[in-house]
Amino acid sequence: MAVAAAQAPLQINGFHCAAAEPDLEAELPLNSFSLSRHIERSWDHWRRIGAPKFMVAPMVDQSELPFRMLCRKYGATGAYTPMLHARLFSEDRKYRNYEFTTCPEDRPLLIQFCANNPDTLLAAAKLVEPFCDYIDINLGCPQRIAKRGNYGAFLMDDLPLVQALVTKLVSNLDVPVSCKIRMFPSLDDTISYAKMLESSGCSLLAVHGRTREQKCSRTVRADWEVIRAVKQALRIPVLANGNIRWLEDAERCIQETGVDGVLSAESLLENPALFAGYRTFKPSDSEDEEQGSSKLMIDPVTLLMEYLDQCEKYPAPDKCIRAHVHRLLGEWFRVHPDLREKLNREHKVDSTWLRDLGREMLERMRPKLGEVAEEASD
Repeated sequence: MAVAAAQAPLQINGFHCAAAEPDLEAELPLNSFSLSRHIERSWDHWRRIGAPKFMVAPMVDQSELPFRMLCRKYGATGAYTPMLHARLFSEDRKYRNYEFTTCPEDRPLLIQFCANNPDTLLAAAKLVEPFCDYIDINLGCPQRIAKRGNYGAFLMDDLPLVQALVTKLVSNLDVPVSCKIRMFPSLDDTISYAKMLESSGCSLLAVHGRTREQKCSRTVRADWEVIRAVKQALRIPVLANGNIRWLEDAERCIQETGVDGVLSAESLLENPALFAGYRTFKPSDSEDEEQGSSKLMIDPVTLLMEYLDQCEKYPAPDKCIRAHVHRLLGEWFRVHPDLREKLNREHKVDSTWLRDLGREMLERMRPKLGEVAEEASD
């Protein structure tokens, strides 16, 4: 997709990392004295970056720079990059330039990698260390591609390797290391896993309250009780992931689990203004009871136009932009499938074309918007 770059984002081409030197001795978990210092430093860093409690979760091809900046405009106080493949990132400059951009306002930022080789992970992390607040290790992806590649949640079957990934980064980076995990079927195993990560040097832990097998967020509720138990067992900051559909959910999760912040993924894709307390206009009232109590309303076309504004400042891959159009207008596309088909037929679209599509959708939405406005004035 061709969009003008009004403000060039920082890219990492031109930064190189020499191959990691072989370790003279294996990294070991922190002893009790250094663990206490580690805990203190973890909290010092967390507070220094503002203790961000409303986070954009890592989403492949979805949590790219313009979307992160849109979410930040509407209350997100921190964000993850999409998951980046450490081997490709360390070896392929084209991949790096295509998959990762940032800008000075894009902070606090967690850059997430998937990996199963400590040296490869370190080489990738060294390239972006100056541009982030944490290097995050993806230990939670449950998809088949992660199983084939032996990364993400499938490293739960090889905890010594997980520990080696964490300690390799902790021993060689200046920026703190964070991890994002899923829970084991057993609570005791989940807590032991979290404690192992903490003792290995992890400074921030995000816990998705579903198991590796529970892939669908629409059919399986995240278990906040498990997240609460992990928070109580650890001494580093902990984030919760799962069931965050509205601002009220975020606030309730923090209150019920005691976590230091929350992540939202799928719900943010449909409503990037979630953390500002907005809910979006729907073509049907059938789901109103699911939308929380907020009276702040915003139409999805406005969010689309603002996303395109961000894309003009920070160009994004066409696949990302198209995906966001489908997610933002998804419920309205089901009512007006001809507009969805119109988008799908176009092989090349630019900002002007997408804005025209948005205006066409807005015209069709106006009767519903008028109904809502009348109800609000009664």
